[in-house]
Amino acid sequence: MLADVALSDRQREILDVARSLLAEEGADALTMGRLARRLGIKPPSLYKHFADRTAIETLLVAEGFEATARGLEAAGPSLAQLGAAYRASALAQPQLYRLMTDRPLARERLPAGVEERAAAPLVAAAGGDPDLARAVWAFAHGMVSLELAGRFPPGAELEGAWTLALAAFERAAG
Repeated sequence: MLADVALSDRQREILDVARSLLAEEGADALTMGRLARRLGIKPPSLYKHFADRTAIETLLVAEGFEATARGLEAAGPSLAQLGAAYRASALAQPQLYRLMTDRPLARERLPAGVEERAAAPLVAAAGGDPDLARAVWAFAHGMVSLELAGRFPPGAELEGAWTLALAAFERAAG
């Protein structure tokens, strides 16, 4: 997990700045130039600490997976509880959520087990069925993505849609 990744104090500082820049301006703002300016250094200096932008983004994604895992583990065992926790997490940190889900995932660069830990509560709630878990995740991701994009009409009853769909998935999980 990320706690197992040995980072220098300077790397942690760079990640703190990257996290802030991401939250404020989104993934497109995470450039080595922007990070360097925020840190008051020249861009080549960043390469002494991280190989590239993807290395920084991967650590932020890993942090996001760990936070998701903690939130889902604490939420409770039902799909309704997991759905509420997943949605709350995404809405609380929309730019991190987008970084985690809107582009190809560099799985080979993630710390071992971090993605699996985030998925484990959902797989368990789906009765151990990974296909059902993927279907539930696809629903949750689609709902959250549409909500973040402002794609639902004003007054749309989103809570009702979540409740209806997750109850159907609960029945499927048996």
